[in-house]
Amino acid sequence: MTTTRTATRAPRTLPWPSLLVLGAATFTMVTAEMLPTAVLPEMSAGLGVAEARTGLLVSIWAAAVVVASFPLVRLTRRWDRRAVIAVAMGVVGVSAAATAVASSYPGAIAGRLLGAVAVGLLWATANAHTADLVPDRLLARAVSVVLGGATLGMVLGTPLASLVSRAAGWRAAFWALAVLAVVVAFLVRAIVAQRPGTTPGNAPDTDPDQARPPEHGVEAGQTAGAASARPMVLVTALVGVLLVGHYGAYTYITRLVEEPASGVPGGMSSLLLLFGIASAGGVALAGRFGARTARALVVSTAATALSVLALLTVGVHVAVGVAVVVAWGVASGALPPLAQTLILRLGGPERRTTASALIPVVFNGGIAVGAAAASALVARAGTDTLPVPAAVVVAATAVLLAVAARSWSRASRGAATPSVVAAV
Repeated sequence: MTTTRTATRAPRTLPWPSLLVLGAATFTMVTAEMLPTAVLPEMSAGLGVAEARTGLLVSIWAAAVVVASFPLVRLTRRWDRRAVIAVAMGVVGVSAAATAVASSYPGAIAGRLLGAVAVGLLWATANAHTADLVPDRLLARAVSVVLGGATLGMVLGTPLASLVSRAAGWRAAFWALAVLAVVVAFLVRAIVAQRPGTTPGNAPDTDPDQARPPEHGVEAGQTAGAASARPMVLVTALVGVLLVGHYGAYTYITRLVEEPASGVPGGMSSLLLLFGIASAGGVALAGRFGARTARALVVSTAATALSVLALLTVGVHVAVGVAVVVAWGVASGALPPLAQTLILRLGGPERRTTASALIPVVFNGGIAVGAAAASALVARAGTDTLPVPAAVVVAATAVLLAVAARSWSRASRGAATPSVVAAV
């Protein structure tokens, strides 16, 4: 296939229509992943299984994302990324419809596995395409906009699904998700811009990571990491450990903040909503203060560690508990966009496909391991023992991230311009 190059350059401002549609895609993905938790009692009764088995549908989803992401990304690496996103989103719609009509638990598992496989590819491709659409100086803001949709999926998508389930049944919630996924798939094809450097209707006939225009890839990862993937791999591993600590504590948030929740109007639901709103604020802050991504990630990680440790004090007073929840939400909400931005930067254009595929793997793997480790600890010693080890794990990664950032910044100063080094 022959590709005609154009003189298209990176935009000077954020491509809002494209980013908002990609944000709608992440909203749909997160809602799809968490939907069984929103309709847990109704779905369990409808399928005739215990609630614990229905809850496993979320774990099965995460495991499928980890397993399927890399093979599918490699298989589709030469395809037009917009087409990949649109088709995969359509598969999510089919998955939701298949789950809606499932008459048995195995049928629901089959429908969920189909969606999980598609979502693993969706996350990786959406991350890569977001990075393709903007110059490096706008990358942190662009990632935050797209991940804002994921945050809204937690804050709004899950509660809305619960309302639909109570009003019309759990199957109606999955049908609504199917319709939403199809609509988003059409919006992706109609609105999301192509990667600069290709003409309409033509995908690059080389690896997309190699075809990105040089102006688009001025970043620390391109200069310091072009010869070695070690900084990207190191940061990815540290982010995975960080997520183990954070999500280990978050898995039991309803138990950890049970005491202050009893003194808040609306109880636990209000406190969880407050956490979600605070997380959205953290995502916004990541976009605003993410110019020096590594430093911002270290600060956010350290703040998350302090917030998790402060869970030990939530019983002192309701106001203290609310303040801790808000601080935890803001600090941890900034983690995903900052971590994704840094991994993409360190991967550079040469490893954009690999970096993008690593992100859903490390996030879903961290969530799964964190939840499992926390469950084992709670079973042995109780929920009250959880904040200290979780905070220690998160704090250790903050220290290691700071050391690593200083190391690769020094290594890159000899080859990079000051603006390139400052991006890290």
